[in-house]
Amino acid sequence: MENSKTHYKPKTKFTRKMRKEYTILSPMLAPIHAAIVLPALRRQGFNVEIIDTDGEDAIQKGLKYVHNDLCYPGVLTTGQMISAMQSGKYDPKKTALVITQSGGGCRDSNYINLQRKALEKAGFPDIPFISANVWFLEGLGGLSFGIPNLRLLLSGLMYGDMIMIASNQIRPYEVNKGETDRVMQKWIDEIGALAAKGKGYREKDIKKNIRAILSDFSAIEINKVPKVKVAVVGELYLKYSAAGNNGLEEFLREQDCEAYFPSIIGFGIYKTNGALEDLRLYGGKPFKKMIMEVVMKYMFRMENLMISIMEEFDNFVAPERVEVLKQRAKGIVDIGNSMGEGWYIAAEMMEFVAHGYENVICVQPFGCLPCHVSVKGMLNKIRRIEPKLNAVDIEYDPGATKVNQENRIKLMLSVARENLEKEMSQKQ
Repeated sequence: MENSKTHYKPKTKFTRKMRKEYTILSPMLAPIHAAIVLPALRRQGFNVEIIDTDGEDAIQKGLKYVHNDLCYPGVLTTGQMISAMQSGKYDPKKTALVITQSGGGCRDSNYINLQRKALEKAGFPDIPFISANVWFLEGLGGLSFGIPNLRLLLSGLMYGDMIMIASNQIRPYEVNKGETDRVMQKWIDEIGALAAKGKGYREKDIKKNIRAILSDFSAIEINKVPKVKVAVVGELYLKYSAAGNNGLEEFLREQDCEAYFPSIIGFGIYKTNGALEDLRLYGGKPFKKMIMEVVMKYMFRMENLMISIMEEFDNFVAPERVEVLKQRAKGIVDIGNSMGEGWYIAAEMMEFVAHGYENVICVQPFGCLPCHVSVKGMLNKIRRIEPKLNAVDIEYDPGATKVNQENRIKLMLSVARENLEKEMSQKQ
């Protein structure tokens, strides 16, 4: 009897030699951060390009080559990769693909193997994949980063956070339309140019540059009229990817809201801290625990540096430190719950209500069980603690329509506007 099982080729590894010859394609996550980090990666010899394909074509190609029960970010990023390879723009013999692996209970730990199989089915069996993770899940292969280069990449994320957060807090109130975007682009270009030269990652440089960035945004003329303030929490990819969240940030601008998208550095610290908590709770190699403690100490110092500078400016709401967020999660969920966004979602909701962002959108991908369980299990408890919370959870999946998602958000915003009007009338 003929064996009907599909046989897949052994995986093609990305080698040091490929580093000089190959184009590396990555799905778009956060555009501001990507624009700053890419020059740093190119300086290190990686020719990285961003795939920003969105729309029905990418979704359908993803569904064609992976099981439809895979979570939405997996379907979409797979479809984007296949669309890019089928476009004819890239030589299959000189192209590699990169994807993140967070480790733990998130399905994105397994994306890379599913995507290898999908690319093979689509006719691209020899594409090497690069895993972007800190757990050595796929080995180093052709990757190698010295300590200065790792610090350079981390500082790029810090600058991206500051530009993203500051611009979103100034743009809704600017008197001269477009001025915030001009300042934002100025600093993306300047920090990107520094990264291309391998500069800007030392602590004194970070202090100087972040103060200059925030000073520029503070100098923009604004009219601080009351507006609905909305915070976005939930699954990482959907928070920052316009392709994944159907242009949520732009939609909130059109609705005349001030939107707060949390710090990417904060999420990175949460995930690293989660791995350290696992070692403390369940045991592990002492050497790994020692390395993780050193990494956490450095990341906490960088986080404190970034937030402390933002706190110097009265017109910005700075993100809270992860250690503070841990305290907010207590009594709601155990900090050992680090599956997906785990306790971090609850802590962020509590944080945002405390800082005046009482209207919260929680973005959730279809198929992300940790995210769904975390939110459904915590939301009612948070509402009892913080009755001002006006939250809506929006599910994104291949079959969900943008109109339906936006209508649900509009319902939440209508309640938010009513609450704002009541608050203003009580102050008069």
